[in-house]
Amino acid sequence: MTDFRSIETFLWVVKLGSFRGAAQRLNTTQPAISQRIAQLEREMGVKLLNRDHRVASPTPSGRQMMVYAEKLIGLRSEMMAEVGDRSAMRGVLRLGVAETIVHTWLPRLVKSVNEIYPNLSLEIEVDITPNLTARLLAQEIELAFVVGPLSTPGVQSRVLCDYQIGFLASPSLGLGNAPVTRRDLARFPMITFPRKTKPYEAVRAVFDRPDLPPIRLHASASLATVIHMAIEGLGIAVIPSVIVENELTAGRLQLLDTDVKLAPLTFSASWLTSPDAVAVERVADLARQFAQASVAVDGAATAGHEKTVA
Repeated sequence: MTDFRSIETFLWVVKLGSFRGAAQRLNTTQPAISQRIAQLEREMGVKLLNRDHRVASPTPSGRQMMVYAEKLIGLRSEMMAEVGDRSAMRGVLRLGVAETIVHTWLPRLVKSVNEIYPNLSLEIEVDITPNLTARLLAQEIELAFVVGPLSTPGVQSRVLCDYQIGFLASPSLGLGNAPVTRRDLARFPMITFPRKTKPYEAVRAVFDRPDLPPIRLHASASLATVIHMAIEGLGIAVIPSVIVENELTAGRLQLLDTDVKLAPLTFSASWLTSPDAVAVERVADLARQFAQASVAVDGAATAGHEKTVA
C-alpha cells in the first residue's frame, strides 16, 4: 500500500529536481530516496521520473501524480494542524531574518514558538533582504522576514509591520535642540544599512543633489556597529528608531527633528507555495501578531521621544 512517506519523497524530488536535494530536505540519504521512489513506481506500475543529466523531472504519469501528491500532503498537513496535538507539529523550520527584526520582536516570537510547538525547531539565519530572498528562492530556507512584500511568482507574502526610519545622532554633535535641515544633515557622514538595500539607496538619493556637498555614506551589515558608531559621534545613523529605544531613553542618542523623510520599511513574512507549508504559515501568523504589537508599543515610545526633541 502506498504510504505518505513515499508520496512526500516523490513530491520533493520533483520540486527540488534532484534526489540529493530531496534527501537534504527530508533529512535522509540519497539511497533511501531512491528506494522510496522505486517502491512507489512499482506500486503505481508506471515510471514517474526521468533521471537524465542528474536532473529528476516527472514523466507524463509523474505530472499527473504530482497533482494528487500535492493534494494529499496538503490535506495531511492541514489535518495534523487542525485536529492533532500541537506537539505533533515537529521538524526543523529554517528561518531567515532581517537584522531589524532581531533587534525588535524576534526573541518574543522564538519564545512563543517554543511554548506552542515544543517539537518544532528553528534554524535562524540573519542577513540582508536580497541575500535572504535568493536563499528562499533556492529553497535553502522555508520562511523569510524581509523588507517586502516579495512579488515573485510562487512566493506567498504576509505584511508584518512598518517601521519609520529616523535620523539618530549623539548629543555630542549638537543637533538635538532645534529643527535640522537637509544641509545641516549633509555636513555629517550618514551611517546605514549595507549596499543593495532599500535604506542605503534611499539615503543616497536624498543627499545626491548638486546644492549639497558630496555624501559621505558609511554602510554596515551589522546594526550593532551602526549604533555604536553613532553613539561615538562618528556620523548620523539612518535606521528604524525602534531599534534604539534604550539608547534614546538613556540619552546616548537623539532622534533628530527634521523635515527630511524617508519611506518606512515594510517587513513581510514570505515563503514558497507548498502543500506542506502549514507550519510555516502558523509561524508567519504568530510573527504578525508580535510585529503588530511591537509597532503599537514602539510607536507610542517614538512619539514620546519626538515630543522631547520638540
